[in-house]
Amino acid sequence: MSPMARPLVTLVAAAVSAMAFLAACAETETVVSEDEATVQRVADGDSIVLRGGDRVRLLQIDAPELGGGECYGRDALRELERMLRPGDAIVLESDPRLDRFDRYRRLLRYVRSAATNVNVELVRRGAATPYFRRGKRGRHADTLLDAVDDARGERRGLWGACHVSWDPNKQVETRRR
Repeated sequence: MSPMARPLVTLVAAAVSAMAFLAACAETETVVSEDEATVQRVADGDSIVLRGGDRVRLLQIDAPELGGGECYGRDALRELERMLRPGDAIVLESDPRLDRFDRYRRLLRYVRSAATNVNVELVRRGAATPYFRRGKRGRHADTLLDAVDDARGERRGLWGACHVSWDPNKQVETRRR
């Protein structure tokens, strides 16, 4: 190889290495976005409205619906209202493994109030279940599954009050006992 060709080969090899590194970083993105916000009101058992009007759907959980006669819908709403009051400062945490918005353009986020992960706490209290839309599990999936195991074992919340049809890859369905 000529002395002139060696620097070019080294430059090409470095460029290929850099592209491979950047591609690997993109595939294993771990950047979590955290934003501070203020609660305006609780909309239902798994969604809130922020001051300014943005709506947030709590990520990776599902609570019974308010309408349609589902068991525990109003109870789930009250449980979230006990945890988040109008004017409360919260932190919204995105999950780089999951969608940032749902089809209704709501923000999909984990919500922290002080040191509490509200999503996990709702599941632990039996007010919601883990919900892995399209089977995608986010960064708190294992913690959510541990929380639902505890709630089910202790028959907390909806687990003691309702007949529950639950699969973590489907929305929860509840009916009165």
